[in-house]
Amino acid sequence: MHNRLFPVLYLILFSCLYSCKVYKPIVSTAEPAQTVQAYVNSYKDLAITEMKRTGIPASITLAQGIIESDCGHSTLAREGNNHFGIKCHDNWTGQTIRHNDNKRNECFRKYQRPEESFYDHSDFLKSVPRYSFLFNFNSTDYKAWAQGLKKAGYATNPDYANMLIRTIEENNLWYYDRENTASVAPQVIKDSIKESLPMRSADSSKKILREPVGNMTIMARAPRVMENNRIQYIIVKDGDTREKLENEFQLLKWELSRYNELKSDFSLSPGQILYLQPKRDKAEPGKENYTVVDGDTMYFISQKYGIKLKRLYEMNRMTEGTEPEPGTKIWLRTTKPVQ
Repeated sequence: MHNRLFPVLYLILFSCLYSCKVYKPIVSTAEPAQTVQAYVNSYKDLAITEMKRTGIPASITLAQGIIESDCGHSTLAREGNNHFGIKCHDNWTGQTIRHNDNKRNECFRKYQRPEESFYDHSDFLKSVPRYSFLFNFNSTDYKAWAQGLKKAGYATNPDYANMLIRTIEENNLWYYDRENTASVAPQVIKDSIKESLPMRSADSSKKILREPVGNMTIMARAPRVMENNRIQYIIVKDGDTREKLENEFQLLKWELSRYNELKSDFSLSPGQILYLQPKRDKAEPGKENYTVVDGDTMYFISQKYGIKLKRLYEMNRMTEGTEPEPGTKIWLRTTKPVQ
C-alpha cells in the first residue's frame, strides 16, 4: 500500500514545488531607472530654462528634484507640488502644507503646479544669502555646486553632496549643463547592444551615449504644450524656427510676436518661453506678489506669470520701460497701494 502511494505523493509534491517556482512574483530592478528617466523627460527643459535665467546648473536642479521628491512620488510632491523640500520660512506668504520632517508637522511651501516649485527653487537659492557663494561657480561645475549646497546646509544628510553627484553621473544629467544643449537626451547603452547602435565616448567617465539617428528622437519627449495662468505656452528648443512653430501649432504670422509682446522680427532663443495665446491682465489666484531678484526685468516677470506687460506696469504704478530694483515687491493681481 505504502509503496504504491509513494510515487503518487512524490509527483504531487514535485508539482507543487514546480508551480511555486514558476509563479513566484518577479521584482523588476529596472523600475527605478525608468522612473528617473520619466522624471528627467518631464522637467529637463524647465531645468535648462532656469539655468539660463539664474545660473543654477540644470543637472543640480534635476538631481535635487529626483532626490527630494522621489521622482515626484513623495507626499510633498504629490499633495503640494513641492519637488525640492523647501520649507515655509518667515517670508513665505503663499499656500502651505504640513509634513513630518526633522520635526513633526513642519510647514512646507505648497504650489499650484510643479513648475512653480522649480521657479521658486531657483529664486530661493538666488535670494537667500547663505547660498550666494554658489553663484561664483561655473554652471558646468556640478561637483562644486553639490558640495556647496551641502556646506550651506540645504539638507541635513551628511552624504547629500555625494548623493547629488552620483545621481548626476549615473543618469548623465551633466549633459544638460552644456551650452546649446539639444533637446535629445543621452541614454546609457548596455554592453550587449553596443555594436548595433551609433555611439561615441561622452567624457572621461567613458559612458557610451546613443546619438539621434536621422530624424528619430531616442527618448520620448515631455509634452510640448504646457499651461501657465490658463494660457498655453512652449519652451523654445534648439532647431526651432518661427516658421516651424507657426506650422506646428497652426499660428498666423503675427500671433507669436503679439502674444509675447515682441517685435515682429524677433529671433528665437533656446529656453525662451513663448505663449500660444494672449496673456492675461493678472496672475492666477494665489500669486499675489513677487519679490525681484538681481537680473529680473518687468518683461521676464510678465512672461513668468503670464501677465500683459503694460498691465503689469499699471498695477505697480511704474513708468513703462523702467526696471525694478532687487528686493522690490511686484504686485501681480491688484494695483499697488498708494504709499
